[in-house]
Amino acid sequence: MTQVTMGNGGGFLGHAQEMLDTHPGQAIYDRTVLLDCIKACFDCAQACVACADACVSESEPKRLAGCIRLNQDCADICDAAGKILSRQTTFDRSAVRTVVQACVTICRSCAAECEKHAAMMQHCRVCAEACRWCERTCQARLA
Repeated sequence: MTQVTMGNGGGFLGHAQEMLDTHPGQAIYDRTVLLDCIKACFDCAQACVACADACVSESEPKRLAGCIRLNQDCADICDAAGKILSRQTTFDRSAVRTVVQACVTICRSCAAECEKHAAMMQHCRVCAEACRWCERTCQARLA
């Protein structure tokens, strides 16, 4: 078996930190806080996609329609937020603030819905944790 190693940025986001560190523009935000928010957004998006898929596979997916919908919406917004935060050139602070606030809001809603099912469905517990982490991390970015 061949082990794949990544540069300094390795791990969950591969080269995200290295890309931020090598960007020729002036840093607008603390790069550590920014990287944490990017990681949380992409991690949450993945958890929400997987949770929605798991909900569809449950014995009565119709009763989970609200959870599935919130998972999908949260995944889309978190993915968009992570991408927008990764772009540092001609940064529009107002637009970024709006997107990050939307991410905080949808993560809060999605976590609350998943928490309703967490005792019976472990995938909802995991998703709720990812959403709460993203909510807290993005809230810190807004501060």
